Parts: sequence; structure tokens; C-alpha cells
Amino acid sequence: IWEVVNGTQILLDNAKLVLIPTEAEDRSELRVPSEWIDLAEWTADYYLAVQVNVDAGYICVWGYATHQQLKNAKFDRGDRTYSLSNEKLITDLNVLWLARELCPDEITQTAVEPIAAISTTQAENLIERLGSSSQLLPRLAVPFVTWAALMQNRDWLSRLAATRRGAAAQIPVLRWLQQGITNIAKSSWRQIDLTPSLAGARGVAALETTSNIPTVGLAKQMAIAERPYELKILPLADGSWRFELSCLAPGCMIPAGFKLRLLTEDLQAFEGNEDLATEPVERLCLEVDLDSGESLVWEVEPTPNNYQREVLQF
Repeated sequence: IWEVVNGTQILLDNAKLVLIPTEAEDRSELRVPSEWIDLAEWTADYYLAVQVNVDAGYICVWGYATHQQLKNAKFDRGDRTYSLSNEKLITDLNVLWLARELCPDEITQTAVEPIAAISTTQAENLIERLGSSSQLLPRLAVPFVTWAALMQNRDWLSRLAATRRGAAAQIPVLRWLQQGITNIAKSSWRQIDLTPSLAGARGVAALETTSNIPTVGLAKQMAIAERPYELKILPLADGSWRFELSCLAPGCMIPAGFKLRLLTEDLQAFEGNEDLATEPVERLCLEVDLDSGESLVWEVEPTPNNYQREVLQF
């Protein structure tokens, strides 16, 4: 969270605390981003002002306030923060622990309005737009209700943070296929129907429309050694997945020495993760069983033109 919104939440003795760090020496007020106050999933009981001195190697917690106090405090629309002057903060942390001990049922939070959900397509577009390093303050680049809807989804939040870090792109394969999302051209993947002719090929089972298994697959075209190739991701009837690499040029065979490889998200090999062409072949194939939420990275040798590592999430 702290990569896109300042602050971090911890749970201590059934109390939710949010630490708001700053390197500023000014202790005149506590400023808390509105996400921590107005997002129901993020709200806490207490908000702690934390001064960080990197050079000296120390931190100082110099005051705290409750959610109820901050919700009724001054709101700055410019940077979307709630602020409370130091005179209104409680500076002795012993008071917090004493209050929890003597008044465990103390009301510390105020009810907040629910945030309306946004569509997956809108979220994908926001992640692409706000994930750019040119967006210095992504939280202020769109209306708060739109930003908050993105933030309240943990998956979208983590993907946005990863995109801003420059991590490998997350390709939500299973969600794209199950929800029939077609706006995926920007990632250079496209959907392909599992027609009877394709379904019968190479052990890909014909899929009933009532099955929970997607009836479409994904395909990406690429150039390798100046020839066109295509990588397909196909769901199998037993719930596993097939990766196929083939050459698109008429009469083209995959040359000996080509390799299709799958790795874990942290780029580790596993048993059966490679298919090597020891002689010219029509295609390279790998089949894998994956748990829900598991991710893979694909590689091809020789490396395709303009290759960028992707994390395929199933």
C-alpha cells in the first residue's frame, strides 16, 4: 500500500493501527491520506504520527489520534488529506494502551460511505494509465471515488504497485477467459475460440459450454529469427493448461535447438518445465497443472524480438 499511499497498517491486540511516516522535522500537525479514513476496508482505530530520521537511524512516534477525530478534522481537497494539529493529538502512547485496557469497547471509528465498484475493464485501463512512472501522484490523477474503487481491490492494488515498480506485467489469464474480456490487444494477446478442429488436436478436449473450463484460449504472435511464431495458452478438459509454440509461415518447422520454457513467478525451474526441439518439429508443447492464483513466466530460446517478461496468473 505504501508504494501508492503513504502509511501502513498493523494489528496489535485486536486494535488496528495505521503508521503515518514522514521525514519532515515539523511536528505541527498529523496529515493522513483520505484513503485511510474514507475506505471502509482501510479504516483503523488509531493513527500514529511517525517521524523518520534516516541519517540518524531512528524513528519517533510523537502522537496519535482516532479515526473519529480525523474524520471530523480539517480536510484538504488539494492533496486529499485529513489534518489534525499537534495540540489535538495525544502525545503519550501510554494513554493508548491504558485506554485499550480500561475501555476495550471504546468507540474509535466513525461509519463511512461505501465505495461503488468499478468494472474489470475500467480497472485494467486505470492500472495501465496510473502505472506509468510519468504519473508522479497517481492517487490525485483521477476522482477519489474512482481511485478508491481501485484501491479497495487487493489484486488491483498489488498490480498497480508492481507496474509502478517496473515489475513484469501481470496477465490475468483465467479471469480474461472466464469473463470474456476482449480488450487485451494492448498486451498483444488475443482470444481464440476452441473450435472442434482445434479441440481435437493434440489432446485438447472439446469443452461443453456449461463447463467451468473456459471455451476460449489465448494466443500471442511474435517474431523469432525473422520468422513469425505464435504462442497459445489452451485450457484442457482435466483443468490443466497447455502451452504451444508453432511457426506461422507455410510449411515452416520449428528448428532444432528451439526451446519453450516455463518458470515460477520468482523465475525458478520445476520438473517438466521445458520442451526442447532436438530435430525440426511442428510445435513445442508443455502441459502444467496449476492451482488457482498460481502464476508462471514463459520464455523461448532464441529470444523473440521485443520480448518482455510477463507473469501469467491463473
